[in-house]
Amino acid sequence: MLCDFHIHTGFSDDSDTPPALQIERAIALGMERICITDHHDYDVVSQIDFTLDFPAYLSAMTQLRRQYRDRIRVEIGVELGLQRHIAGYLNELTRTYELDYIIGSRHFIDGLDPYYPAFYEGRTLKEALRRFFEVSLKTVQALDCFDSFGHLDYIVRYFPEKNTNYRPACYADYIDPLLQTLIQKGKALECNTGGFRYRLGHPNPREEILRRYRELGGELITVGSDAHTPDYVGIEFDRTAQLLRECGFRYYTVYHRRKAEMLPL
Repeated sequence: MLCDFHIHTGFSDDSDTPPALQIERAIALGMERICITDHHDYDVVSQIDFTLDFPAYLSAMTQLRRQYRDRIRVEIGVELGLQRHIAGYLNELTRTYELDYIIGSRHFIDGLDPYYPAFYEGRTLKEALRRFFEVSLKTVQALDCFDSFGHLDYIVRYFPEKNTNYRPACYADYIDPLLQTLIQKGKALECNTGGFRYRLGHPNPREEILRRYRELGGELITVGSDAHTPDYVGIEFDRTAQLLRECGFRYYTVYHRRKAEMLPL
């Protein structure tokens, strides 16, 4: 079983799950290592509070790491909301706290989360997709405070048409340079299996993007379920391992103390 490096707990305001339950589920699935990555999106307007209490979080995770050290290796991470206008804040934050792994995710575009219908008002669906990828590209080009770029086409989870008419090739003028930037900076690309949970039939990003990343020379690929409850930990990981092999990958990437380690698929 692949190691799950994108898991949320009750430290994220959109989850009620105690961290120990997520860890127990990973153990039951036979995982040797996991990483808890609770949300921190700073300076956003949202109905949910996505800011993380780092001192309390790190204290609790360190205790759990010790508690489970003979049963599973628990890495401590964060899913960090990337925004260019808070670059200084993000850089200082990641220097201040010792973490094993940082997912960099783009949840808010022009102050709005594509989860909410307001994001699509005044835009055609194609315009909404182009704007999402345009801002994501500029963000990755500007920031270095992360290890892996999370769920690159996150928007299609909540897109009014889901992924019915979504073709990544139509947005290659943004996606290709984004992937090239990740490669040049030594950043990983996340394969997020949450797309299967949202009944998209694909991970985020889709296979075409994963394959293109590999064609361009990308080798660092992380795998995460984006689970907020125990039943989604490791969702479709066997299927995903085969999918990644078909895309040309032979290894996937995990992190400890912000250093990449390659494990066979």
